[in-house]
Amino acid sequence: MPLRILLIEDNDDARQLLRWMLELEGHEVAAAADGRDGITRCRDFRPDVAIVDISLPDMTGYDVARQIRATSHGSKIVVIAMTGYSSPDDRGRAIDAGFDLHLVKPVDPDDLVELLAGRAAGGVGHALRLRRYLLRA
Repeated sequence: MPLRILLIEDNDDARQLLRWMLELEGHEVAAAADGRDGITRCRDFRPDVAIVDISLPDMTGYDVARQIRATSHGSKIVVIAMTGYSSPDDRGRAIDAGFDLHLVKPVDPDDLVELLAGRAAGGVGHALRLRRYLLRA
């Protein structure tokens, strides 16, 4: 089942590669290079999933997640942090900011495809179970 995915990533190459990979899997993807544009696109696009880099040029991914959660559609979105920050404190900070999942770069494309396939099949409950698993890892 295709998903509507918002990708917020400031690295042009990474953003284009991920977008291409997700579109090949049949998903509809909107992309943004910074947080403010990402929040605007989130309101207009109404994604099922938002994949957000933590280090953005204009604001942190934590702030982006909080603002996404504050939108009328925000509680229905699975929000995934994709970051180089990997400590337990970083994971906790991401969850506190409203992320459902915290993935550490470099993210294996096959793992991301499997995760999204599970989200499509299992709904938000699957993402939350996976979140608990990742937090223990």
